[in-house]
Amino acid sequence: MAPHITNTDLKAFAEKRINLKIDEVSAGRDRVRFLRKRLEDHIANNPGFSLVRMLHAGSVAKGTGLADLNDMDVGVYVEADALGDENLVLWMTDRLREVYGATIAHDAVQPGTHCPTITFASGLNVDVVPVLDEGDGDGKGYLVAKDTGERLLTSIPMHLDFIRARKSDHPGNLAQVVRYLKWWVRNQKRDDETFKFKSFMAELIVAHLSDSGISFSDHIAALTAVFEYIVDSGLNDRIAFDDYYTASDLPAASTAAIEIFDPVNPDNNVAVHYTDQDRLRIVARAETALDALVEAGFATTKAQAVACWQIVLGTTFKG
Repeated sequence: MAPHITNTDLKAFAEKRINLKIDEVSAGRDRVRFLRKRLEDHIANNPGFSLVRMLHAGSVAKGTGLADLNDMDVGVYVEADALGDENLVLWMTDRLREVYGATIAHDAVQPGTHCPTITFASGLNVDVVPVLDEGDGDGKGYLVAKDTGERLLTSIPMHLDFIRARKSDHPGNLAQVVRYLKWWVRNQKRDDETFKFKSFMAELIVAHLSDSGISFSDHIAALTAVFEYIVDSGLNDRIAFDDYYTASDLPAASTAAIEIFDPVNPDNNVAVHYTDQDRLRIVARAETALDALVEAGFATTKAQAVACWQIVLGTTFKG
């Protein structure tokens, strides 16, 4: 018996509900280009600003943004000697307020843990991530936590190259499976405010499956494989990548509930703050999703299949 829900149904739903539209991407990028121009003009008049370069970052740059995305990320690389003893995030916050002057409200620029966020009247939020440039040409630099001063090594270009390499192995498919997973995560968070699952973790789990030889051409099978992996592993397996470092560079096994390592920085477990309760919550909800997808495959009516898929994709999915 042919399945009642096919990949064609899934792709149609993705285009209608999940995927970020090109015109929305363009509008956001226009806003970022305007920010870049303001910064460049400010630099010309204030050479001490010491900006090295600006780069698009985050899910839009990676091509994994969702349709209801209301934020964008831009990385601003600055020279370390521009700061003196100032806090990097607060320094960047002050510079952005200088750049915009009276054109936006003072409180529209607010400092976060690693970056200030600009909230525009349109509702768009732009996270302006200051990175202390290492000067090595590969985009390596440090994020600096506002409250603790802790430094975290990162590289926006290397992160983008990492995901682009996997996308090139699965053109049009890997990014879509990431978006399905992120959409599922968003639905879980709406149901349970205690549910934690970073978008970056979703990307890295899918990348790990790509490296393990999973095919993404069949979206239903691929999404099923993602939930199977989460359930079967219990998220107890260590996930790491060898694009920019070797296994010997990883730290010794820790007591962290989940170990998923930043592909650029082997010292950064992106799930270090997740508890065992967080892990079990993810696994339990993934098991519910997996059971629903299996049941959908055996459904005798389309209505039954749609009801199963709504457990995964939400009630707006109509098949």
